[in-house]
Amino acid sequence: MRERGKAMAMPKDIGVIDLMLAVPNNDTSNYYDFIKPLLMDEQSRAMFKMPAQYMFKDVPKTGVQDDYIAYTLAKMDEFGIEKAMLGVDEDQYFTQNEAVLKHPDRFFACYDCNPNNGMEEVRKIRRLKEQYDIKAVTAFPSGLCPQVSLSDKKWYPIFVICIDLDIPFCPCVGVPGPRIPMEPQKVEHLDEICWFFPDLRVVMRHGGEPWTELAWKLMLKYPNLYYMTSAFAPKHYPQDIVNFANTRGADKIMYAGYFPMGLSLERIFGDMPNVPFKDEVWPKFLRENAQRVFKL
Repeated sequence: MRERGKAMAMPKDIGVIDLMLAVPNNDTSNYYDFIKPLLMDEQSRAMFKMPAQYMFKDVPKTGVQDDYIAYTLAKMDEFGIEKAMLGVDEDQYFTQNEAVLKHPDRFFACYDCNPNNGMEEVRKIRRLKEQYDIKAVTAFPSGLCPQVSLSDKKWYPIFVICIDLDIPFCPCVGVPGPRIPMEPQKVEHLDEICWFFPDLRVVMRHGGEPWTELAWKLMLKYPNLYYMTSAFAPKHYPQDIVNFANTRGADKIMYAGYFPMGLSLERIFGDMPNVPFKDEVWPKFLRENAQRVFKL
């Protein structure tokens, strides 16, 4: 019998929910065009295939596939991923749009929003909810052009529509990987958001570093603030976050990967068994918290 409270190896019988995954395709040449106006150094603009390539040394190479959706499903099956969240849109991500509609038992949708579009963005979120039943609105505040700090009032209509549709808001927080200013993503901005919009479920993405101590203290303070591990190999999960999950934050921390954008599933699930989560934390981290917060 397992002893509760001890760090245990990752269980293999849990249908994992991955909160950050994408269906690859054979042409990603325009994938990062949105951020190019913000890139000032020549290496980022002309040499990198992805804007944070200096951090991700082994970006997965998926090769040419006859059916990218089938390929993705096979990779998910190989690593025990039952469901994954995919980005959808009206005029891009067509393969992912198709995957969500054809395989609702394996994929669920999110939309990466731009508050610079004002009320048209709110209308678009409503349309995407109707068409794809999006389960979350995501955001990259430092990657917007112009950038929009999380403390900016431009976000207020986005917060309200998320509350109205009962879906989480998932912003990137912490120092961004690309060489662009970090101010829009400071974790401290979440304090006022969670205070003034207590009904809004907020799930932090992309690490929150170097402010992970503040991140867990805010999660302790606000019942609707959460954290996902997107874009981090398990070897590099912040120790503050692992400790919080093992103590008072077992219901707050959720798994998210970064395949194929920067990490392979082989790397992620090769590292994962070495994360020192307690026995009772694993099912919450890998599945149960996402089911509850995203209402799956």
